[in-house]
Amino acid sequence: MRKALLGVLTAGFVVAMASAAMADITVNIWDNNQQPGLQQIADEWSEESGIKANIEVINWDNYWTLLEAGASGGQMPDVFWMHSNTAQMYMENDLILPLDDYIAADDNIDLANYYEGVVDLYNSNGVQYALPKDHDTIALLYNKAIFDKYGVDYPTDDWSWDDVLDAATKITEAGKDDGVYGYAINTSNNQDGWYNIVYDYGAQVITDDHKGTTIGSDEAKAGMEKMRQILEVAAPQTVVAETGTDSLFASGVVGMITQGSWMINFFYTAENHDDYAWAMIPYADVNENGQCDEGERWSCYNGLGWAASYQVEDPDACYSLISYFCSEKAQKEQAELGVTMAGMKGVSEEFANAFEGMDVSAFTKAEEEANLYFRPYTRNTTVWEDALQQAGAFLDPWQNPSDPDLMAAACDNAQAIIEEAIANE
Repeated sequence: MRKALLGVLTAGFVVAMASAAMADITVNIWDNNQQPGLQQIADEWSEESGIKANIEVINWDNYWTLLEAGASGGQMPDVFWMHSNTAQMYMENDLILPLDDYIAADDNIDLANYYEGVVDLYNSNGVQYALPKDHDTIALLYNKAIFDKYGVDYPTDDWSWDDVLDAATKITEAGKDDGVYGYAINTSNNQDGWYNIVYDYGAQVITDDHKGTTIGSDEAKAGMEKMRQILEVAAPQTVVAETGTDSLFASGVVGMITQGSWMINFFYTAENHDDYAWAMIPYADVNENGQCDEGERWSCYNGLGWAASYQVEDPDACYSLISYFCSEKAQKEQAELGVTMAGMKGVSEEFANAFEGMDVSAFTKAEEEANLYFRPYTRNTTVWEDALQQAGAFLDPWQNPSDPDLMAAACDNAQAIIEEAIANE
């Protein structure tokens, strides 16, 4: 791979040398909420480089279909987001531009300044294929109007999962005639949902070495038993599967959900956003002393990576744009604009102030007051992740949460599913 032909402007950010013949850069992402802010940042880079960067939004399912088609012989976008579900496949098959030579020549990028889990995710066999775009955390979202209507106290940052269960029970019982439920969660709500309770109780969906799981352990079963109890008073799976947790909440028929920081804009711009508020993700009172002790509150974090196609026409310009997105200036701006929290450590403080009238500090508090763990992944994450959502695994207790044995059996089955998937990788 040839080294970047880089020029440095007075602003201190690395940009490629522009020429009149240089084509526009096509950038693909999947989140409409992030597009305006990211385009603003890209436009700043364009002013310095003389190259236009067009950010195009493609919905999640079509994004991966089109990217796979491009990788199979079509045209991949120049620059795009990479995700933990698929990163290994793209990196191992040389479908992404290696960045090591560029990073070595770039004084503005030091990988030690970014969240380690995100950096490691996009490194394969010692080669870096993407730079960290962001990181995220999880919080509890609640509808104040529903809590007020049924006389239930609002959630606080000191709530445990027992408090969630208690409030969900009260709301569901009081709201029965109105079709209102205290809580909603789907099997697909893993990073933003049930994964966290597994860790709160002392187990791991995927072990730190990415070669095993403890989801069948007594600790995991204790956590998932608490989730089962919440499911008993939550919106039925038939309702959730048809509408989705976010839509149910926005429709005013669900009192609480857990959700990630990447979804703040969705709720901030919703019709009834004045009724919505956030609290820190609940903890597990494992020792039953009524307070959150070390290791009892965990928040999953993930991070997207900025990557470029291996076949891109102008790799220098594409890296230049990626470098700008990941520079300290742009990472701070990303947080200030409310796009998302930064992939660079220590520059997300303004994110909590980006949404006037809505306190989202629960997400940034998690960085200091909770334990963070990186989103569980292996070489072929989607194989076992999809299987966990089906019959024979956690779909069974989700559909029939009144049976404790069904949830315990699902944990055992999940253990076998993950172990087999890893063995076949």
